[in-house]
Amino acid sequence: MGRAKALLTYGNETFIGRLQRILAEHCSPVAIVLGHQAELIGPMLDRRILTAVNPDPERGMLSSLQTGLKALGEPGRVLFLPLDYPAIDPSTVALLCAAPPCLIAMPRFEGRRGHPVLISRTVIEELLALPHGAAARDVIRSHDADIHYVEVTDPAILVDVDTPADYEALVNGSSRL
Repeated sequence: MGRAKALLTYGNETFIGRLQRILAEHCSPVAIVLGHQAELIGPMLDRRILTAVNPDPERGMLSSLQTGLKALGEPGRVLFLPLDYPAIDPSTVALLCAAPPCLIAMPRFEGRRGHPVLISRTVIEELLALPHGAAARDVIRSHDADIHYVEVTDPAILVDVDTPADYEALVNGSSRL
């Protein structure tokens, strides 16, 4: 991206500010994993937010997810959301949090699944056991038959902001689905 993605703005909030606000409305505790530029982002976090620092962010998204899961202790279930999805509607988070007990709950918009993802203790343990180089999606895919889909009207579950072009499309309201 060329700059700290957490500090990019969507609407009148930074990505990190918006997501911590939305998650804190529906989840407790909320943990945010910092990596690159933690010293810039950390001071912007709500003091009620549990903060974990990924000691090796170069290892990728799985290492950040594992860092966050470890910081939470032993929760019964966890909702996880990459920072790359800043436009998620709060109603999507509320619907997922209201999902019945299941291994995995995932939002689906017009037949396509996206983020955030709600995982059970069983899946948390599987993710924590993954070795370096593995991917969280492999665990999720291994449970495809067990996924509880939550139908949403939120196209933002599919809008992943990874590049300057993605960010420009988001800001201009022309994100590609």
